[in-house]
Amino acid sequence: MTLTYLGWKLLRAVVTMWLVVTFVFFILRLTGDPVAQLLPDDVDQVTIDYYRKLWGLDQTIFVQYWNYFLALFQGDFGVSFRDNQDALQLVLARLPKTALLGLTALGFALLFGIPFGVLAALKKNTAFDRFVMGLAVFGFSMPNFFLGILLILGFSLQLRMLPSSGSETWLHMIMPVFTLGTSFGAQVARYTRSSMIDVLNRPYMRTADAKGAETSRRLYLHALPNAAIPVVTIVGLKVGELIGSAVITENVFAWPGIGRLLTSAVAMRDLAVVQCILMMIALTMVLSNLAVDLLYGWMDPRVRVGNREGANR
Repeated sequence: MTLTYLGWKLLRAVVTMWLVVTFVFFILRLTGDPVAQLLPDDVDQVTIDYYRKLWGLDQTIFVQYWNYFLALFQGDFGVSFRDNQDALQLVLARLPKTALLGLTALGFALLFGIPFGVLAALKKNTAFDRFVMGLAVFGFSMPNFFLGILLILGFSLQLRMLPSSGSETWLHMIMPVFTLGTSFGAQVARYTRSSMIDVLNRPYMRTADAKGAETSRRLYLHALPNAAIPVVTIVGLKVGELIGSAVITENVFAWPGIGRLLTSAVAMRDLAVVQCILMMIALTMVLSNLAVDLLYGWMDPRVRVGNREGANR
């Protein structure tokens, strides 16, 4: 992996983050004055002006943008209008809960998605293949909020087996993890199946079969490594979406994570907190995509060669 290849990827990541931060900043401020949302309706104009000056909202939007970037370079992400606390600290306090939920859902999805996708490819056009793909379509099509509500109605209200909200014990994780991981697992199964079918039909696989190579050897040494790149793509994208995807699930199950904090911050127009969370989501997406690009370059040398040739033109 050349330094030029790595340098181009890092530069693209930095530019992407700058564009995201800029877009979020202007869009949030063009949607209205947060002071009107945070203060009571009967407050006098003097108090409104005081808070607008205190929070720097009395300046032009371009001056606010410049000051915001200067503060970011100093590690200052702003102060929550609602709680009068450091916005970054508020977000980081919720991060472990979201990370626990998201990574557990990711593990659940990979644990079921990859094996079922491989088996469906090996048993192509059989009843098992149609059953697995039917479940995958169902899991991919089912909205998170609807699945979560169904689980609460069934396992909490009717059977009274699982708690419907909170995060105190491992039992509280079962329904949120299943809700968040179902759609992801369905996508992983579909991508794994398609990629495996494509690889199994390649000439080198037929050659290995003709030479009498054992099925397990052909599967683990030839098929799976070559089928991994499309799967790595979807996994990388989903890792980047962990925080964003958790917003609905956390609100359905009252899970005290970043997603629930984002919902309340948007409702109260707490700009610093919203900006901090959206930047964290964007950074997660950018880093996951950067990791996927670097993995491409490591797993498939043709990617590095193609990028190097494109840069030299």
